[in-house]
Parts: sequence; C-alpha cells; structure tokens
Amino acid sequence: MSYQQYRADVIANVVNGLNDIYFLPAIQRPFVWHQKQVISLFDSVMRGYPLSSFLFWDINAKTRKIWNIYKFVDNFKEGVKQNELADIDKDSQSILVLDGQQRLTSLLIGLKGSYSMKKSRRNSSDKCVNKHLYLDLLKAPKSPDVDAEEGIHYGFDFFAGVPSNTKEQYWYRVSRIMNYPTSDLIKDHKYDEKEKLPGTVTKDQMKIFEINLDTLHSAIWDNAMISYYLETDQDSDRILDIFVRANSGGTPLSKSDLLLSMATSKWEKHDAREEIYNFVDKLNNELVRKNKFNKDFILKSCLVLSNLDIPYKVSNFNKENLDKIENNWDDIKASIEKGVNLVNSFGIDRDTLTSANALAPILYYFYIHPEKKTLLERTPFDVRNARLIRTWLSSALLNDAFGGASDQVLTESRKVLLAEADRNIEDFPVDALNAAISKMHRNTTFDETTIDNFLEITYGKQQTFLALSLLYDVNNWGVVNFQQDHIFPKSLFPKDQMNKANRIANLELLTYDQHARKLDRNFDEWILQCDDNFKRDHLIPLDESLYQFNKFDKFIEARETLIRERLRNLFTRIQAG
Repeated sequence: MSYQQYRADVIANVVNGLNDIYFLPAIQRPFVWHQKQVISLFDSVMRGYPLSSFLFWDINAKTRKIWNIYKFVDNFKEGVKQNELADIDKDSQSILVLDGQQRLTSLLIGLKGSYSMKKSRRNSSDKCVNKHLYLDLLKAPKSPDVDAEEGIHYGFDFFAGVPSNTKEQYWYRVSRIMNYPTSDLIKDHKYDEKEKLPGTVTKDQMKIFEINLDTLHSAIWDNAMISYYLETDQDSDRILDIFVRANSGGTPLSKSDLLLSMATSKWEKHDAREEIYNFVDKLNNELVRKNKFNKDFILKSCLVLSNLDIPYKVSNFNKENLDKIENNWDDIKASIEKGVNLVNSFGIDRDTLTSANALAPILYYFYIHPEKKTLLERTPFDVRNARLIRTWLSSALLNDAFGGASDQVLTESRKVLLAEADRNIEDFPVDALNAAISKMHRNTTFDETTIDNFLEITYGKQQTFLALSLLYDVNNWGVVNFQQDHIFPKSLFPKDQMNKANRIANLELLTYDQHARKLDRNFDEWILQCDDNFKRDHLIPLDESLYQFNKFDKFIEARETLIRERLRNLFTRIQAG
C-alpha cells in the first residue's frame, strides 16, 4: 500500500509547517473562501468539531521536477493572483496538499496572516482593506440548545486595525495564540491579559474570558484536530486520479482541468486557460457548423501536433513540453481550425462525429503542410484531396478505427504522415495510413466486412448520416441541411416491422424542400414521378415493379446491391487517386 498509517497532528504544528514543509501542487485551484467561511471554520475548531480528513502527498526530489509547486496564501488579497512559486531546497522534504487547501489556508490566514478585501465591489479603484481575525474573549458562546446566527457560537470577526475594547467586549487577535505553545506560557500570558481588563468586569465575565482563551489555546496547541492520509506513491497520473476523486464533492474536476492548471502555471506568453477555453468556444460555436469539442481534445491535439509522446498523462505535460506547445500554439490553433472546418464541410459535426481522435491525422496533415491554407478552394488538387480525406475519415469512423485505446494508432499515423511529407508527397496518404493502421488490427478501408456492417446501420444512429453521405457525389454538406428520409414511409409499416422500415437501404438524404414535397404526396405518386436522374442519384432501383409495398423485401435487396456497388467503386476510385 502506498498510503501510510492514518496520522494526526495539532493545528499549530501543521500551520507552522505551511510554506516550510507543506506546499500546494499546480493543480490546486485558488483560495476562494469568504471571511464568513473562515470564521465558521474557527468556530468549529473552538467547539471541538472534527475538520474532516486531509490528504497529503510526500513527493520526492525526482518527482518535484515534473511539478510546479506553490506556497499557501497567508496574506490574502481579494481579486489578486495569490499563490507564489515555492523555492524549495533540493534536499528538503516536501509534502503537497491534495485535499484540504481551503481549510489550511483559512487556518493560516487566521493564525499567521490577514484577509484583505475591497471596500466596495462597485469601485475597482478602491484599495484593499487589510483585516486580521479577532476573538471577543468576553462573549459567552451560545449553548447547544440556543440558535446562533448562521450556526456561529463564538465571537469571531475580522477587523482593519486594532478594535476598541469596552467593558462588554475584549478583542483578542487570534494570531497571538501561536506565541504560547506550552501550558506555562499560556498561563502567564492569560494573567497578563487579565490585567488589561477594565475594573468593571464581573466575575462571570472573568470566567468567560479565561474559558475562551483556554479553549482557543487548547484547540490550536493541544487537540489533534488535523487528521490526514499520507500518500507516498510517485506516479503522477495516479496522484491526478486521486486528486480528482478527493475533490469530487465540490465543483467537478477533470484531468484536463488539472493539466490546464499546470499549463497555466508554466506558460509565459499566454494565459493557457483563457486561450484554450476561448479556442474551444470558437470551434464549437463560431464555425460553419456546431461542434462539441472539449479541453481534452485540444490538449491531446497539442501533444500530437508538437511531435510529443501522445499518452495523455502528467509526465507529458512537463515544463519542456509545455514550452514547446506554447511556442507552437498559433500553428496548432491554425491547423486544428483548418481541419475542423474541412470536416464540417463534409457535414460531420457534433451530431455525427463519433470519435474526435480520428481527426488527429487530418490535423497533423495541415500542421506539416502549413502552406495549404484550405482544401476548400476547389482547385483540382483540392477537390481530389478533400475527397480522399472525406472517404478515409468516413471509413475510419464507421470502422471505429480510433475507438478505445488509440494512442498507438495515433503515433503510427503521425509517423506515416511525416514520412510521406519527407518524400514530398502532398496528397493525404490514404494508402500508407491504411497499411500502417491495418498492422494494428484496425480497419480504415471499405472491404466486404465493412460494407456488410454498413448495411446493418439503422435510422437514428449517430453514424447514419455519415454512412448515407457516402452514397452521394455532393460537396456542399456543410452549407446545405439534409433530412434523413424513409423511402417507403414508416406509416406503411406495422409497429412490429419498424426494424425493416429503419434499415439503411430504406433511407435517403433529401434537402428540406425535397422532403417537404415528398410529404405533400402519396408515396405511389411521388416515387413514380421521380425521374431516372433522381433515382440514380439516390440509388433507387429503376424497376418500377418494386415500388409496391408488397415488394418491399425485393426493393431492399435490389437497393443493397446498388449500395454495395457504389461503395466498392468509391473505394476503388480513392485507391486509384
């Protein structure tokens, strides 16, 4: 087991170790607690409540080289980027806090630091007011059976400067308790503080004063309030997984969130978080079609396009690699946008793209051919190359060639593309890619097995539009909306035969206008008025005797023959270039 025995230590010892032994990994988000939350935490400490468990990671010197390590915030300033990089001696012990940052930072602020916030949120020019945590030692805590405002029993509050004391209030700066670790020291200190009380203080008030100060000291110096697990495994990806699980109770985290935090901490010329979030939004909402990409897709593409190791793990996002990605960022964005625009032009978008990984070879093709601004300008080369890419991608998606664990497929595909570029081959290298991928027992070709699987696709599936689009010589998928249509309408079929109605051999793609005109007519009238060119375009058998519903099975058999022929010819044409 990598977890050591469940441990515990008093609050004062842990707080004294913050920014000395205990630090934060780059994957931690900023401190976000409000003053009321800090007060609530100290109130819980005074009442003897457990603080829940913490999770620490004892990181060795070798593993430290992978991670950026940060200090805890002691003097928090609202709206200011807080955490500073920690300068750690190579031989020093370092323990990173995986779970418990907000609580530990709050304790540090109350016991050693300050909390600064602006006087007015409306006026951005207002300076922050620096405040320290105080405890009213004359305030009797609420008894358990008395409702206290927001559940707070003790008299904590934040003040700028030193608050005035009265015969009813004695404000004690909480951080002073750190100066008196032993019972003898706190005894003498308590005596000195009592001497400062006004003569009008009653015996009951004096008792409350002593109890409050003793309770505060005991909570910070005597009671083992911080209980934690200590992780010693140095596998960064395991730690990332633990971090995600440990923090799943709040705002959901993903591996990409954490890797993005690491990139943000190490990029120097760009804000990685802002750049990647904005780019994802552009791809999804500002291109010719709507897409559904995420941060993982972008970060994975960065590895592929930057010629780095492709596995999606922490060690591949080290400082050296992140520097390379940042330096290539503009070219990476351009290549991804070109590739997505091209794929969108095929009509492939958020509703039909079944594997984002299958786009990687296309994106890399643009990356190593930056001179190709677009493949949509419709020169003879553009038309041929776009057809190559469209047919290859469609086959790869229909065969699920990039599904599951596909890092090796991506690596080998990248090698092929780079080798072909070195040979000054400008065409998208379909044959070379297919040969390399087939060696990994994956298929990106239209063989007889693929065609059989093609004919098993049914209406309403994610890949149905993609499959149907291969049956047409159309180049404007991205700008014209098409409707999946049942050739023999579903209304002709009894409910128990809907599986027959939904077969791909009974489906076609129509423009919305064509579909509306078909719905306005009876099926017999519509199909008999379709001319031969329409029927050839939609692979509808010309034998009119098959248009009667009682000949449906024969119609399907004849159309499947036409579909097979179409797909065989398409693949042969692609191979021939």
